[in-house]
Amino acid sequence: MATATASANVLGVFAHVDTTLHAIRALRQQGFSELTVYTPVPVEEIEEEVDKGRPLSRVRLFTLIGGLTGTVTGFFLTIWSSLKWELVTGGKHPVSIPPFVIIGFELTILFGGLSTLLALLILGRLPRLRPSPTYDPRFTLDRFGVAVACPPDRAEAVTALLTASGAEEVRR
Repeated sequence: MATATASANVLGVFAHVDTTLHAIRALRQQGFSELTVYTPVPVEEIEEEVDKGRPLSRVRLFTLIGGLTGTVTGFFLTIWSSLKWELVTGGKHPVSIPPFVIIGFELTILFGGLSTLLALLILGRLPRLRPSPTYDPRFTLDRFGVAVACPPDRAEAVTALLTASGAEEVRR
């Protein structure tokens, strides 16, 4: 019988970018990797810090497979229809590749785009019907937030670390 491990969410609210960055770096040094950072505006330094050690996105794999599927589908459909109805154009052989490149290219773009959209929905777990339990409306105005998912026995250490890093408010 499998047991689920309980996780505590600790949220720190910050007023400045530098204190937020300090908290993220301190949490990473202590081995906390499950961080969610909320910012009112995009901040390049925070994005770089959060992305350190994160694996590459699998969306690109969906796009590649979708694009290749589109290419194969485009050439298959054009070659099949040309052979099925023996469409001779300009005295050329029924399977003349240059005109089929256009359909292959178009279906590559179409299937690649659709598979990218599908990957974003699946991997991003969208749409999210319930808001995150650590979200605070102040994060859209002027405050920064760092939410840490940690074991309950380490929640006190995370609270102390966020407070020492300059958090205005820390809550569980």
